[in-house]
Formats: sequence, C-alpha cells, structure tokens
Amino acid sequence: MIPVTQPFLPPQEEYEKYIDGIWKRNWLTNMGPLASQLEMELKDHLKLNHVLFVTNGTVAIQMAIKALGISGEVITTPFSFIATTSSIVWEGCTPVFVDIDAESLCIDPKKIEEAITEKTSAILATHVYGNPCDVEAIDTIAKKHNLKVIYDAAHAFGVEINGRSVFEYGDISTCSLHATKLYHSIEGGLLITKDPELLKKLAYIRNFGIAGFDSFSELGLNGKNSEFHAAMGLVNLKYISQIHEKRKALAELYNEKLKNLRAIRPLWHSKANDNHSYYPVVLESEELLLKLKKEMDKQEIFTRRYFYPSLASALPYLPKLELPITEDIAKRVLCLPFYYDLTFEEVEYIARLMLRIQNND
Repeated sequence: MIPVTQPFLPPQEEYEKYIDGIWKRNWLTNMGPLASQLEMELKDHLKLNHVLFVTNGTVAIQMAIKALGISGEVITTPFSFIATTSSIVWEGCTPVFVDIDAESLCIDPKKIEEAITEKTSAILATHVYGNPCDVEAIDTIAKKHNLKVIYDAAHAFGVEINGRSVFEYGDISTCSLHATKLYHSIEGGLLITKDPELLKKLAYIRNFGIAGFDSFSELGLNGKNSEFHAAMGLVNLKYISQIHEKRKALAELYNEKLKNLRAIRPLWHSKANDNHSYYPVVLESEELLLKLKKEMDKQEIFTRRYFYPSLASALPYLPKLELPITEDIAKRVLCLPFYYDLTFEEVEYIARLMLRIQNND
C-alpha cells in the first residue's frame, strides 16, 4: 500500500531524550520550557520577530479573527480546507466567497474588490498548497478599504517571497503543524504577526485571557500546546533541510515521469520558493481523474481530491454558491502520494501506472 501522505518521524531515541526531561521536570503544559524553546528556534529558523506556538492551525485562525476584532463579512476563498471557512463562521462572521485564479489556484485579487461592501471587515486568504497569494495586490486592496488581512498559511512553512518569510504578510499569518504537514509537532499551529501589541493580545487569548495571577485582559480560550508536542517540533526542526531536499527530489522525479500526463501543475508564485508541501495535478477532465483514482485505489495507491468539493457549494450551514473556476478546478485536481519516506522507485511506479491507465482507452 502507498498512502497519499505519511508523517515524518525522527529517530525515536532523539525524541525520547526530550521526553526524559519532561518526566524529570514534571512540567507537561502551560508553556513549559520546551514550548518556549520551540518558539525561539522557530523565530531564528524562519527569520521572524514574533511567533506563538498554539494548539493547532484551526484555533490559530479563530484566535486571529478574535484578536483583530473582526466582525461582519470576511472575504475568503472557496478552495481551501474546511477550517478556513468554519473558523469564520465559528467566530460569528459571514464568509463571502470569491473565485480563484485558474493558474495559481489562490484567491483572485481582481475579484476581491468587487465583493467588498460596507459590512466587509477582513480578507482571509489561503496560500494554496503553500503557493503564495498575490500578497502585494491584496495589501493594496486592504489598505484602500481599511480591511484586516489574515493569511491561512497552513501549507506554507519555509516559503519565502524575495527572501522574506511569507508569514510576514498580512496582519496575522497562521500555520498548521499537523502530523501530515512537511514540518509538524504531531498537533500544533503557529501565529505570526509583526505587531508586538497584537502579539501580546494573542498571548493573553491563548491562555484564557489571563493577564496575571488575579486579573484578566480579555476573552480567551485554551490555545496552549503541550511539552510532548513541542518536543516533536524541536526534533523535527533539526531535519527540516533534509526533508525539503528529499521532497524536492521526489517532485522533480514526478515532473519528469509525468510529462505526458494530460494534466497541468499550479503556477507557482514567480518570486517565491516552492516548499513542496504537496504534489497536485489538475487533470484535463474529471472523467480522467475518476478513472485514475478508481484504478489506483484497486492497486492500493491512494490519492486525494484536495480540495473537493468547493466550500462555496458544499457546506450545509451556508447558502450554496457556484463559482465557475473553483468548481472546475475542484473537480479536476488530484494530490498524489507525497511524503518523506516515499521512495523514488515508488514514484516511478505511480507514474508508470498513471500513464498506463490514462492511455488505456
């Protein structure tokens, strides 16, 4: 069996060294020394001034919306994981979907402005598969209309635009450190902002709004993460360059072997590096996608229709809206098996099988 994804696991003994320390200190959560150390190391690695380590990427988005005081309508993308939209709804706001760009698969800035009303307070955009949005265009629109900007950068760990972390854009960026991500802490998330006062507010929100032993600053929640998750994050950070190199090599092999696949790959941001979070292909038709998926499932090679269906037309708690480009792309995009322990031989086998299925008309 070849799964669509598989978590990276470091040498067990390296993780166990951190666990021994947790046992000796008996400090399991509430921002212990490992969680604090992870924040410091991530700041250094990503060349950022501020980073908060939180429970997961979904809570990070919810905290961002709360900290920015966002209400009313939030312009967002229908082509993302459900947490992008559900977080908006969970925080009592109304998602306003606009269509995506057919090449990058990110939200189309040209369609954002026409969706702005007097109720609009923010833009929440996703760097799809780690591919950065047109952050400059979105920044211009946000400043013109006095809107807050949150980036769901769940897939974008290690991505830079002109040598600058993609996390620095917008008022707040969020990231997921879930086990399936290229860099993970089993469960976890990050909040990044350049504003020190906003960071302070987020830190209070993360800890129930507690400002001192007997005082509270604001409404908060439990957004803290544990020492056990921080330990995995610290170990895995040592391997991030190795992980990037292997995934890049796997992607290049896929590119070579799938040259004759009737599909295209998303167009990557011209000024950004590719962190190789996923390997998506946009097939020429949904018919071909279903044919490939069915036959590959039989061989226990598992792919994922990520993201399908469109969030604008599939959620039972929102009105249905059909956006033509999103609907089309969502029906044709398929993510292939892609993870650190995937072998080059397996990639070649997957590619051969896909081409054989495609050409067996």
